[in-house]
Amino acid sequence: MTVQPGRLLLVPNTLDLGTETEVPLDTVLPQAVIAQAAALGHWVCENAKTTRALLKRVQALVPLAQPLQQIQITELPRPAKGGGRPSAPPDLRPLLAPALAGHDVGLLSEAGLPAVADPGAALVQAAHALGLVVVPLSGPTSLLLALAASGLNGQSFAFVGYLPVEPAARAARIRDLEALSRRQQQTQIAIETPYRNDALLAALVQHLQPTTRLAVASGLTLPGARCETRSVADWRAAGTAVLGGRLPAVFSWLAG
Repeated sequence: MTVQPGRLLLVPNTLDLGTETEVPLDTVLPQAVIAQAAALGHWVCENAKTTRALLKRVQALVPLAQPLQQIQITELPRPAKGGGRPSAPPDLRPLLAPALAGHDVGLLSEAGLPAVADPGAALVQAAHALGLVVVPLSGPTSLLLALAASGLNGQSFAFVGYLPVEPAARAARIRDLEALSRRQQQTQIAIETPYRNDALLAALVQHLQPTTRLAVASGLTLPGARCETRSVADWRAAGTAVLGGRLPAVFSWLAG
């Protein structure tokens, strides 16, 4: 008898990880997504502890199909640290064995949609290589929420990830990205570890041209979320802006 393969479900997470405010789950995730998460017995994730925490929040709204202790939760391999020659990427196909055996598997990141500004793309690629169906589920994606709230060019944009931490390299990267934005009229989007938010904002205000529009979105989907877009000249005139080191933030700019 041929076993019908399961699917890989990309399950969105909330954006309140590490913050002091835990938003009600059903205000950021559709009821259908919560129900699908409750039905899954197999997960691949960035962090098992935070996956269990999410499942407890799911359980408060929809009973889990099986006890939490019996749910299989497997963490994605962590990237190797340190220098040296890059190693070959790990074979992630064994993580999808439950799907080949007929079970749906959920993929979960620390925040937002898996595989977008988060680990998981390699597992999605492995699922396609195995011929599995990949199903993205609806939920918060900080990059697109920030872009929509910015008023910048939503027809052409690029996510550039983290900028260098070293000041000179960061300044050079900011200038290069601004030149690209000017040539292509393309919005550039970056993120940073929360405790470096203020340093990145200060660097952007210092090194971008006065006519460039800079948008800052922080605490998205949380009470008191902040979405501001100003010219760099106006950011400078307003004085030092402080975001603090607790809330995740998204920085977007478009050269004038």
